[in-house]
Amino acid sequence: MSGDSDGSLEIGEIDMTKPTATSGSDHPTLYGAAPTGRRVTTRDLIAAKATGEKWPMITAYDALTAQLFDEAGIPVMLVGDSAAMVVYGYGSTVPVTVDDLLPLAAAVVRGSKRALVVGDLPFGSYQASTQQALETAGRFMKEAGVQAVKLEGGARVLPQVEALVGAGIPVMAHLGLTPQSVNQLGGYRVQGRGEDGEILMQDAKAMEAAGAFAIVLEVVPSDLAGRVSRSVSIPTIGIGAGAQTDAQVLVWQDLAGLTPGRPPKFVKRYADVGSVLSTAVHEWANEVTAGTYPGPEHQYS
Repeated sequence: MSGDSDGSLEIGEIDMTKPTATSGSDHPTLYGAAPTGRRVTTRDLIAAKATGEKWPMITAYDALTAQLFDEAGIPVMLVGDSAAMVVYGYGSTVPVTVDDLLPLAAAVVRGSKRALVVGDLPFGSYQASTQQALETAGRFMKEAGVQAVKLEGGARVLPQVEALVGAGIPVMAHLGLTPQSVNQLGGYRVQGRGEDGEILMQDAKAMEAAGAFAIVLEVVPSDLAGRVSRSVSIPTIGIGAGAQTDAQVLVWQDLAGLTPGRPPKFVKRYADVGSVLSTAVHEWANEVTAGTYPGPEHQYS
C-alpha cells in the first residue's frame, strides 16, 4: 500500500481481514478493521463523516484493556480525565494532574497498534495561556506518544485551540457539559437549552474554524446535537447527546457494569463485569481459605 505526500494512508487503504458493516460507500468502515501497521488518523475520521459512517470511541487507561479494545477494532481511544474517578478514586475530574495522566496515556499507546489515541488535558493545565496549553500538549505528545489531545470549553479556549493546531497538534474540542467546569455549571446538568443552544452552536463553528478535527458534545439535547452535527464538517462525538451525532463515546467501566451505583441516563450497560469479577475473587478466596488452591495442577515439582 502506498502513502500520500504526508506519509498517511487514505481511509480506503485500510486492510480488512474480517468482515465489517458497510457505510454505503466504497470505503471500508473504521470500526472492525484489523491493525494494519499504521494508526487511524484525523483524516480518516473526517472522511468517515463525509460518507455518513458512525464510529465508536471508548476510554482506556492501561495497556491490557487498550490492547483488547484495539483488537476489537475500536478506532479511537480517549485517555480521559475520567481517570480521576475510575482509576484514582476522586469524586470529580478536577483533581487529576498531568503527571497522573501521562503514565496512563503512555500505557494505552503501548497497548494499541491501530487506534488513534487522544490524551485529555486536565483541569488547570491549559486554561492559563496558550503557552501553558502548548507545554502541556507537548508533554502528552512527546512523553506519552498520543496522536491528539482534547480540551474543554468554547470561546474562552479558542486561542489555545488555534495555537495548538498551529503547532501541528491535533485538537478534539469538548462542548456542552464540561466536567472540569462542574462547579461553575452548578452540577451535572443538561447544557444548551434555550438561548444557550445558540451559544453552543457558535462555539462549535468556532472550534471548526480554529482547526479542531472533532467535537465532543456532552449531555445536550439531542435535537441541538443534531443541528450542530449537520452544521459542521468535522465529526461530532456524543455522550448523552442522542443518536444524531457522528460518533459515540462512553467510559468503558460504565458500559461494562464495573462502576457502582445508578448510571447516568445515557449509559447502557452491556455487561456486568463487576459481578463477574466479584464472583471470581470470592471463589478464589474461598479455595485459599479451604486449602484447595493451589491444587496439584498449579504446583511445580
